[in-house]
Amino acid sequence: MAIRDILVIPDKKLRLVSQPVANVDGSIRKLAEEMFEAMYDAPGIGLAAIQIGEPVRVVTMDLAKKDEEKQPQVFINPEIVWSSDETSLHEEGCLSIPDYYEEVKRPAEVKVKYLDLEGRLQEVHARDLLATCLQHEIDHLNGVLFIDHLSKLKRDRVIKKYTKIAKQAAE
Repeated sequence: MAIRDILVIPDKKLRLVSQPVANVDGSIRKLAEEMFEAMYDAPGIGLAAIQIGEPVRVVTMDLAKKDEEKQPQVFINPEIVWSSDETSLHEEGCLSIPDYYEEVKRPAEVKVKYLDLEGRLQEVHARDLLATCLQHEIDHLNGVLFIDHLSKLKRDRVIKKYTKIAKQAAE
């Protein structure tokens, strides 16, 4: 099976709001499998389904370091139900904005409700990298990119750069 391409800005699909998954079935499990393949190949630590062109609320994640055993996680219909007042600053990057990194301020802790691959309701209390990654990927499901958390000047500069790259690639 060919590895799915990851969409890159300025692709307009990245701004779509993803639809909830009505039924966790074989097609959703297959989608999660394809997402892990694309994410590991990139390589990255998180991927939203919209990043491979599927506007459904599915997120894959693996925060294991290179020398550690893989720890794949799937979040279906993830929803932040609580976030801390305390914030933290983490450098973020995105597979849909290759080779661009910037510090982003987000709540330091979040509680997220989601369905697992069996369709069971789960809840996770996340902090540190997991909290940042969940917020980043849930943003994707809502058509929001991490650059939207930056100043207008920085965001415009990034969009202009990638729009120019896309035009050159199309020529």
